[in-house]
Amino acid sequence: MKFARAMGPGAMRNAQIIADLVAAWPVPPHNVLDIAAGHGMYGIMVAKAVPGAQVTAVDWSNVLTVAQENAQRLGVADRHHLKPGSAFQVNWGDGYNLALVTGFLHHFDAEECVTLLRKVRSSLTEGGRALVTEFTPNADRVSPPLPAAFALTMLLTTPRGDSYTVAELGAMARQAGFLSVTTTSLSPSPQTLLELS
Repeated sequence: MKFARAMGPGAMRNAQIIADLVAAWPVPPHNVLDIAAGHGMYGIMVAKAVPGAQVTAVDWSNVLTVAQENAQRLGVADRHHLKPGSAFQVNWGDGYNLALVTGFLHHFDAEECVTLLRKVRSSLTEGGRALVTEFTPNADRVSPPLPAAFALTMLLTTPRGDSYTVAELGAMARQAGFLSVTTTSLSPSPQTLLELS
């Protein structure tokens, strides 16, 4: 809970960028899945930007307490629904137009990432999309400095996590059944936004 509360304010800029992006789609998403929601700001900001959008937030129950507090504070609690449990195990249903996978894949090895992305893909409607944010080092894996150093953090703090390149993430997405991968820099943030469809 402490981590989720601490990370919320820092996520606002990228969450707003994503919310503005999806609100401008020809058909904005009305059924949104927020995986490893944490503080919940990504799904919450989409709900604020897209009137009527329903958000299902998946995370551990104690962490979802923070997301629900933020949804209440920002006026979307009636459209913010909780699915507590492991993203790999909980049945979050299907029929989603958008899945948010923000800052999560780096905790796992490539095989686990493909497993999760395959589950995400199967829960989307025809034409549904997934938006992924990650620290993405260049192919040399030593630049830019922050995403490259983040790989060391994952090595030290997770069983099999890593900081993946755009090419590696794209290969995982295609293996999971996505046909298209486009990327957008979230500069000045060190993160990259990947749109999977």
